[in-house]
Order: sequence, then C-alpha cells, then structure tokens
Amino acid sequence: MNLFRRITFISPVMFILTVPAFAGVIVNSPANGSTVSSPFNLSAYATDCSSKSVVSMGYSFDSSSDTTVINSQSVNTSIPSATGTHVLHIKAWAPGVVCVSDVTINVTGAASASAASDVASAPAGADSVSDLQVLGSWSSTHDTAGSGTASGYTDLVSSPSLYGTSRRFITSFSNDGDERYSTVFSDNTSAKNFFYDGWVYLTSSSSMLANLEFDINQVMPNGQTVLAGVQCDGWSGQWDYTANQGSASSPQPEWVKASGTACNPQKWSQNTWHHVQFSLSRDDSGNVTYHSVWLDGTQYNLDATVPCAANLGWGPVVNTQFQTDGYGASGHITAYLDNVTISMW
Repeated sequence: MNLFRRITFISPVMFILTVPAFAGVIVNSPANGSTVSSPFNLSAYATDCSSKSVVSMGYSFDSSSDTTVINSQSVNTSIPSATGTHVLHIKAWAPGVVCVSDVTINVTGAASASAASDVASAPAGADSVSDLQVLGSWSSTHDTAGSGTASGYTDLVSSPSLYGTSRRFITSFSNDGDERYSTVFSDNTSAKNFFYDGWVYLTSSSSMLANLEFDINQVMPNGQTVLAGVQCDGWSGQWDYTANQGSASSPQPEWVKASGTACNPQKWSQNTWHHVQFSLSRDDSGNVTYHSVWLDGTQYNLDATVPCAANLGWGPVVNTQFQTDGYGASGHITAYLDNVTISMW
C-alpha cells in the first residue's frame, strides 16, 4: 500500500512533504470500514507531524480538492455526506509537512430524529428551497428592539464550507447590540408547515455571542405576517421561541423560554459545523405551533402554540432571518451559514 500522497501548491517556492498517516493523525471515529448514517461524527487529533507541532487540521472526501480546514490540533464535528462508499481524508498540517489518515466508510441515509408528532425532515412533495445561504439578496440591519448598537456585513466565502460555498456574517457591536440578516426566498403564502435545516459555524468570537436567532416569516393570504423563530439564548441557557404578546394591529413580539431545553451559543464547539433544525406549523389565524428544535441531532420538544400574526403591510413573501446578538461592552462576531434549506407544505 502506498502510504504517501502528493499535494501540489500554487507557490513555486513552497514544497510540502507528505508523511505516513502513523506520523501523527489519530482517528477516534469513524472506524475504517464502518457503516455510518449521515451526518456522521468525525473525531480526530494530531499534536505533531514529522516531529513538528501541528497548527491546523482538516478533511476532504474522495478525490475532491475541497478541503475543510480547522485551525486546531483536533477535530470533533458532525459531517453530512451523500450515501455510498467514500474515502475520508483526515489531514494535519505542521510547518512544511502534512500528515494524512484515510478512512473508508459506507454512508447510509440520514438518522431519524423524529418524535411521534414531529418531523425530522420534510415530507416528499414539500416545497423546498435549498442553499439559501448563496442568495444574493441578503441584507443586514440593526435590531433596535435590543439594546446598544450594531452594524454588519455578509459575503460568500469558500472556507470554511461544507461543500464549496458558505455565507459569512461579521457583526460589530457595542453594549450588547444586535444585528439581523435576512433574505426573501419564496412567495408561498398558502403553506402551513415549515421545516428549517441548516449548518452553523462559530469561531472563537462566539465568546462575545449572547444569542443566536433563526426566523421564518410568512405573509398569509389575509395579508398578515406570521413572525416565527427560535433562539439559542445564552442569557437563560435555553431555547426560546417567538410569540406576539400584543395584537395583530399592535404587535409586541417577545421571546418565550422553553423550559426543559438547554442551549448557549458560547458553549458550542468552536471552528466546527453545527446542525440546526426546527419544525413549526400555523393555522389560518396566524397561531404558530412550535414542534421541536434539534441541535447536532439532539431533539428538544417545544410543544407550544402561541399567536404570531402581525399587520406589517408586507407583500406576499416568505423570508428567513439570522441574527447575532452581542455580549459585552463591544466586540466583533464572525459566524457562517451553509446548506440552509427551508421546506414548506
């Protein structure tokens, strides 16, 4: 067996020697030759490579040149994959060298995370819009409902990414300021059931992140807008959901804490992808039933029905929002979204 792999770099003055896998990369999971479901957990580490200290790790599939790089000596992340047999290349870089360990896996369909009355994926035939992160209509605005000030911008980047392109969000804030990012993606006003499925990547700046918010807002046939969303609340350490505590004509959207749940974005693993999903339904009056929210496959039942309709004068649209709330006197937050799909039926 050939234990060496050639890596070509654009720079003509840099030469990288690839060393055998046993020089430093230790893979805890998945095991070579194992059968896994998508997404699967990758756990690996490397402290040295060819007697040099490792500065970063990464992974790629099969013959793809798309490598996800993590600036750490360890990797512990959930990875989505197409079904079938694949070779996962786990890599560790040190100055002038790279170590590689190859693991062959057989990937089956997605693992079920459903409860009796909830869904873990959209049903066949749902109106699904995928890769929402690549839409060019994303905009940002300071959420004046919170305290402090904030500004932000968003762009598309190739790294970190799951399969090629993710959206980066960079927020500058003061006094716990909040920045909201949004895009319109549909005009489906008749759908009553929704399933959000996306991936979030947080950097070391997550230490300055108070809350992480995910919204779906839909204009109903009667012209009222349903304002629905969930939030990983670092202040309370729980998941929250949106409810209109006022009326449709005088809306007062507020967060309701979901007892028995646990979430704090400051405790999410940094420099790795996290899987966020949630499901909800509405009735003709704009009352929303929040079913469940999932984080990295762990399900939290919300099981709550609350009013969410508001007279905002919007046209027939559905939009999604992603919001980062600052924590502290001032700071900068960088977060990424990838593989965002919202399904409606």
